[in-house]
Amino acid sequence: MCGIAGVIGIASAAEGEATVKRMTDTIAYRGPDDEGHFAAPGIAFGMRRLSIIDLAQGHQPIWSDSGAGIILNGEIYNYRALREDLAARGARFRTRSDTEVVLKSYEAEGLGCLAGLEGMFALCLYDPARRQLHLVRDRLGKKPLYYAMVDGRFFFASEIKAILAALPRRPELDRQALNHYLTLRYVPSPDTIWLGVRKLEPGTSLTFDLASGTFTIARYWSLEFRSAASDPGRDYVREFERLLLAAVEKRLVAADVPVGVLLSGGLDSSSVAAAAVELGHRAFHTFSVAFAEGGETDEREFAREVARKLGSRHAEIVIDQTQFLDFLPELVRFADEPLADLASVPLYYVSRLARQEVKVVLSGEGADEILAGYDFDDLARSLDRLHLLARFAPRPLLALLARLAPGRTGNVLRDLARVGWSRLLAARHTHMTRVWSDAEKSELWHAPEKFAPTEAMIGAWYAEARSPEPLDQILQVYCRSWLVEDLLMKADRMSMANSLELRCPFLDHALAEWSARLPLAWKVGSAGHYRSKRILREFAARRLPKSILDRPKRGFPVPANHWLAGDLAGWAEDRLLHGRRLEALFHLAPIRAALDSARRGSRAAQNKIWNLLILDHWLACWQ
Repeated sequence: MCGIAGVIGIASAAEGEATVKRMTDTIAYRGPDDEGHFAAPGIAFGMRRLSIIDLAQGHQPIWSDSGAGIILNGEIYNYRALREDLAARGARFRTRSDTEVVLKSYEAEGLGCLAGLEGMFALCLYDPARRQLHLVRDRLGKKPLYYAMVDGRFFFASEIKAILAALPRRPELDRQALNHYLTLRYVPSPDTIWLGVRKLEPGTSLTFDLASGTFTIARYWSLEFRSAASDPGRDYVREFERLLLAAVEKRLVAADVPVGVLLSGGLDSSSVAAAAVELGHRAFHTFSVAFAEGGETDEREFAREVARKLGSRHAEIVIDQTQFLDFLPELVRFADEPLADLASVPLYYVSRLARQEVKVVLSGEGADEILAGYDFDDLARSLDRLHLLARFAPRPLLALLARLAPGRTGNVLRDLARVGWSRLLAARHTHMTRVWSDAEKSELWHAPEKFAPTEAMIGAWYAEARSPEPLDQILQVYCRSWLVEDLLMKADRMSMANSLELRCPFLDHALAEWSARLPLAWKVGSAGHYRSKRILREFAARRLPKSILDRPKRGFPVPANHWLAGDLAGWAEDRLLHGRRLEALFHLAPIRAALDSARRGSRAAQNKIWNLLILDHWLACWQ
């Protein structure tokens, strides 16, 4: 695991070396074990390394006999098999590292080698013979990669702050991106909060032509959810077991350092830990976090129950409100962009705990997005009822029923009559996070511009899905944006802030592709027995305590919302109404109204206020 950075268009090797060193120094925590740089007239790049594989010889950049070079952030889990195949074809290796395997694969197959890579990575391949530099991001976006073209120079890095360190001036705030953040609580790709700084999207490669000074972007992989009809001749549980166990094993053995598990006591992380034990890993480390006030935010007893059953070496950390608030300035500094996922804070602290014992941890991230977790069983029940209604009730009758039905039911029926069952979720712009609506934002901004509506962007995401099944569509939307820009961004930033590598077995691309075609009945159940992540529950039934299987999904419980109805109400008001930073952008009246509603216990208003509080901290750090 590393942080990488580079620049094209710089005059001298000396200036390039100094620029790249400045860039990598800003992200030294991503790789405290080693650093390496290359500079020549016109181009320079470098990295900071967290040594996981080939601790002694894995120094980067790595060069081939033909003069091609590589720097890589991440891990290639099948590098040993790839190495054997390449060696059989005559390739010779100087190291035992996975990075050199990628370089040799590129020499043998060009960018076609990407199809054979299994892992999480953001990499730079320099091919001086072809006068090209390639940037590549892994299929599902587990590792970030940013780029910018400024004053004729092209910059790239694992984090935005590394690019900012090299620019002659701070870019302007991207108000459109900020407008999307207010709804989503993250900045959606490919934009960032800074004008001109872009995210390389998952499953894509960027090729910079050094002769012309231009670049092109190409997609090499995409995930398409299209649930198949159930085949009574297939053993889906056995297929899932094979894929998940293989995914966990790859992430356990592709390391020359100890590996642990972040264990919440929920179904996903507990299943990963159980798989590790089944694969023969004993007395490994597990780590949990809780809040001092206890109550429903304290899941430690569930985690302890799993740890006892599996025989892990379990450790816990407890944080309080003071620690939570004290970390917020660091949260926005590590995240680079405003990211109002408050579970980032406990994730940081449990990552810090884990780093005392291990360099690598596994987590359950991604299971909900590929296997239909959350409350998708309830959604499936509602969709099936609406599908039945749409089959037998003509649209004029549905429109009449919509006028007669109250509130939300009437709105749903109105949309059903307007667009039909298949496009219902798309028409309603259904998404995990919709904090400030487009209408509310128009009242919030001082000078509302002609912003592209966030709801239209969500609708465009749905339009990319080709399955007629609404559940397939929403899973594809979640994997396209929410998973990448919130969950995986949070996971990368909070773990790497502690020089810890976090791996996600559920996001093994073979498992994700299989899950995208899995019949809906194995994801959410069917009439009479709806159950989220049904296939995972079948896997866990003989491996975990029943109490873990029967637990409702609660996410990463953070008590911050109800703090706004209590002793943090005054603090929030002081920051938002008297701190001056937000006043330059927004009218205070809607913020004051949201504060009042949050104080009275409105969950929706509390989410709005935390979005603004994180933005206020970000402005204090970066503006």
